[in-house]
Amino acid sequence: MSDARIAELVANAITHFDEDRYLLFAWCVMPNHVHVVFEAHEAIDQILHSWKSYTSKAANKVLSRDGEFWQQEYFDRTIRGTEDFSRTITYVLENPSRAGLQNWPWVRSYPERL
Repeated sequence: MSDARIAELVANAITHFDEDRYLLFAWCVMPNHVHVVFEAHEAIDQILHSWKSYTSKAANKVLSRDGEFWQQEYFDRTIRGTEDFSRTITYVLENPSRAGLQNWPWVRSYPERL
């Protein structure tokens, strides 16, 4: 996702079903991974399958290639309380700057929801 076209594609996929299938709090598309903090309104497996299926097909088309785009496994965790929530939001939002990415456009929070 170091290619801006792919990062934008992934960001658009993440935000597409916001307030329908899930409620987004913060997200960040990094060059080689993604962080998303959200409240699921359906099974997390279904949400992630939707993101990964759509974006892998679209990204491979843009890049004129085929094959695996995402790792099969993913890491998820449950937020346990307001301190954990706040710490996780900060981690996601600061991830690009910690990686040396200045003015990184593919990071967003929803302050009205925090």
